[in-house]
Amino acid sequence: MAQLSESVTLDREGDVAVITIDNPPVNALSWHVRQGLADGFAQAVEGGASAIVLICAGRTFIAGADISEFGQKPQGPSLHDTQLAMENAPVPVIAAIHGTALGGGLEVALCAHYRVALDSSKFGLPEVNLGLLPGAGGTQRLPRLVGVPKALDMMTSGRHIGAADALGDGLIDEMVEGDHDALRNAALAFAARAVANNMPLAKVRDRDEKVAEARGNEQLFADFRATIARKTRGFLAPEYNVRCVEAAANLPFDEGLQVEAELFRELVTGSQSAAQRYYFFAERAANKIPDVPKDTPLVDIQRVGVLGAGTMGGGIAMNFANIGIPVTIVERDQESLDRGLGVVRKNYERSRSTTAEQVEQRMSLLTGSTDKADFADCDLVIEAVFEDMELKKSVFAELDQICKPGAIMASNTSFLDIDEIASATSRPESVIGMHFFSPANVMKLLEVIRGEQTSASVIATAMALGKQIKKVAVLSRVCPGFIGNRILAQRRFEADRLILEGATPEQVDRVLYDFGLPMGPFAMMDLAGLDIGWKAETSNSSTVRDILCESGRRGQKNGRGYYTYDPETRAATPDLEVVAMIREFAVSKGYEQREVTDQEVLERCLYPMVNEGAKILDEGVAIRGSDVDVVWVNGYGWPVYRGGPMFWADSVGLPEVVAKIREYGERLDGDHWELSPLMEKLATEGGQLHQFSN
Repeated sequence: MAQLSESVTLDREGDVAVITIDNPPVNALSWHVRQGLADGFAQAVEGGASAIVLICAGRTFIAGADISEFGQKPQGPSLHDTQLAMENAPVPVIAAIHGTALGGGLEVALCAHYRVALDSSKFGLPEVNLGLLPGAGGTQRLPRLVGVPKALDMMTSGRHIGAADALGDGLIDEMVEGDHDALRNAALAFAARAVANNMPLAKVRDRDEKVAEARGNEQLFADFRATIARKTRGFLAPEYNVRCVEAAANLPFDEGLQVEAELFRELVTGSQSAAQRYYFFAERAANKIPDVPKDTPLVDIQRVGVLGAGTMGGGIAMNFANIGIPVTIVERDQESLDRGLGVVRKNYERSRSTTAEQVEQRMSLLTGSTDKADFADCDLVIEAVFEDMELKKSVFAELDQICKPGAIMASNTSFLDIDEIASATSRPESVIGMHFFSPANVMKLLEVIRGEQTSASVIATAMALGKQIKKVAVLSRVCPGFIGNRILAQRRFEADRLILEGATPEQVDRVLYDFGLPMGPFAMMDLAGLDIGWKAETSNSSTVRDILCESGRRGQKNGRGYYTYDPETRAATPDLEVVAMIREFAVSKGYEQREVTDQEVLERCLYPMVNEGAKILDEGVAIRGSDVDVVWVNGYGWPVYRGGPMFWADSVGLPEVVAKIREYGERLDGDHWELSPLMEKLATEGGQLHQFSN
């Protein structure tokens, strides 16, 4: 066996050369992998091999490029040169695939003459998730094997396909059952057949029949763009991927490669991909807690209790049932319990990804009760009751008497003080916040709130559980609203003031929607219900919301809020009567009406959020600036192609943001315009919020 580089070896099985990549953990295409491959193909040919098998050690085939090398000085041969050595080899090259062949890994496999894969393997070109397109020929080769419609879907969604689909689509030539040894043996046998039968050195680049089916078919591409328009709004990469597939269909291979290269360069040097690559690492960093060691023992969670079977409680319970953990759900009466469990069943039945058998299996894991004493055997109990401190404390005092020693008691509060809640118990070290976002069975974010006395084991368990139930968990310390809602409150305050000064709800919402957010603050309030927390008997016409609620407007639930809503489609229309009501109210409060520019709307809504995020970091509420960004991308729909509020502010330039905050602070009142000392310091010293860490 010859060691070609630190990660690649060359061996012989009779006349067949076997090149093995071993670059843990995922065999990424680091420069030394490319070097080893280039040398390996050259040496195999020079050594008289009759065929070459490319295989990977470890748990996967090449799972993609080494993105840590992006932006670094190039080393070793380019991936393109490595692929040419493979594709132009004068003997058959067989790629033996297990685990995942993703991104650059699949692009390498597409340069083999044949592909053999384990039945458990998966394939994909997920570069779009990093704001990129496959830049090593994938956009030109994949459509030639699987056809244009399938290639468009895979490349613009980043979805993986399994081996059976890959075989049916023509992406692989043989599927193998068994383990890694079975794969190696099958690949060697395939290589022997290729030599014995004088099989052609089939180059994917020369295949034309499947792309020819879409040649000149502009409608096919127009229709596809329409189907993805809503989901990909604001993103450049999906459209650039489509253009590359169009080139594959309509241009010779080499000209298509040129289109791919030009569009790849534009994306990789652009702001969107920089933001998405940053976010990729930010999400992974969020799970690292400096004062909680990796080897901290976890609480063994065998059964979960959820107090409350409403929308939030039911959604929380679904997360655990989805991974096979039994859940005890307690409600105050049987009618509420039955209604809540019925909603859970409907949610499962409406899900396209859940079979009828899975619905029954998951529902069987949910046990309903009206007695909190049934939480006695639970390892974790999460309360999802009304946001009232005295109610929460009384609940936790009860749980303290019921829950077994070592059980975790968690609150789903979105705002309240976890330490005060924990004070109602005799074991504050077992109390933690687990703030799910609505709908809890869908939203990815889980804010984990550590109290002053919460134990390391409880923190580690909550974070690990978040990952287990497929959430993105971010740790916060105690403060009103924690990370997400504390920042949101600043935007809400300024949006409310903007409409008193002359902006309309539609203008504010449009500016933020055009920025990339899923909806603006007024559409969001209509969706949630204007009357949440509002009481007619105590209303005193002191806010715009008061006067809207007093006039019978409740938001989407009754078709009238800041907007009017079509009863069938829920489409929103600006309500001129509401605009007039706001103007009349504003004048009565002494606000001078003026024209407000879109730029001012954007700055006044977003800069206070950035400022508050900096204060959160300065106070040690969040560990990292990137954690703030992860909260806002996953919990509030901040466009990932802008990285998050901290990353975005850095991209605008902190000195410019600081200057604007000072400017607005001189003429507008409110604590949210008091400049964060941390942001001022970073702006002066050339630091960045998204890189700040406590």
